[in-house]
Amino acid sequence: MKKGLFQGGLVLTSTSLLGVGCGSSKPPPADQAALDSRMRMMVDGGGNDQSRCEFRGRADREAVETAGPGAVQPNVRRVYQMVGTGESMHKVLVCREIDTNLDGVKDIVRTYNDKGESLHEQADTNYDGRIDTWITFAGGRISKEELDSNFDGNPDVWKYYVGGQLVRIQRDTNGDGRPDHWEFYNANKLERVGVDVDFDGHVDRWDHDEVARLASEAAERDLGAKTAAMADGGVAATGDLSKLSAPADAGVVSASKRKKK
Repeated sequence: MKKGLFQGGLVLTSTSLLGVGCGSSKPPPADQAALDSRMRMMVDGGGNDQSRCEFRGRADREAVETAGPGAVQPNVRRVYQMVGTGESMHKVLVCREIDTNLDGVKDIVRTYNDKGESLHEQADTNYDGRIDTWITFAGGRISKEELDSNFDGNPDVWKYYVGGQLVRIQRDTNGDGRPDHWEFYNANKLERVGVDVDFDGHVDRWDHDEVARLASEAAERDLGAKTAAMADGGVAATGDLSKLSAPADAGVVSASKRKKK
C-alpha cells in the first residue's frame, strides 16, 4: 500500500518512503533510491524542472507527484487548491504539468478554473526549453490554438474553432508577425484560401489550386494515419501532445480585411 507524504506544499507518493519510515534496514533498489533522492530534492526546492504551476510557498495549494505509464520517476504533477468555506470546502485541480519525454523537465502545462474546466495550455513540442504551442479554452473546450512552427519564439500559425470544428487557419509565411495566408473551413472541409501577395495585410488572390493541394495533402495524411493505426493493431502510440487537448468550441476572431479582386 502506498502512502502520501506532504511537506512544504508537495505531496509525494513512494513505497520506499513507507519502508524507511517503518524502520526497514534493507536498502531500496538503485532505481528506487534515485527516485527518492529526486523526490527529496523537489521537496527541498532543488532541481529546476521548469515548472509553470504555481504552488511553492502557497499554503492553500498542494502538489501531487505521480509517475505515468513507462516512467520510473514522477513525471506528472497535479496542483490542487482549497476552495469554499466550512463544510463546503474542497480541493479542485487548478494546474497539471507533464514531462512527456522523461528528461526531468516539464514540457506541457494546463490550467483549470474552479469548475475543473480547462483554461489555457502551453507546450514545448520539440523539447528545446521554449514554449511553442499555446491553446486557449472557452467553456472548457478549445477555441484558439497558436503554433510556433519555426521555433523562433513567436506564433506564426493561428487556428480558430467554433462548435467543435475548425473554421479558420491564419499563417505568417514571411515572418513579419502578421497573417498573409488564410484558410477557411466548413464542416472541417477546406472551402477557400486567401493569399496576401504583397504582405500589406489584405487578401490579393483567392487561390483555388491551393485549396485542391491542401485537400489532397489532408487526404494523404488521413490515409497514412489509418494505415499506421492498422499496423499497430488499431492502437495509436504517437505521443502527440495534441491528444491532451479537449474538443473545440468558442468564438472566432474576425479575419483581416480582404480586397475584392
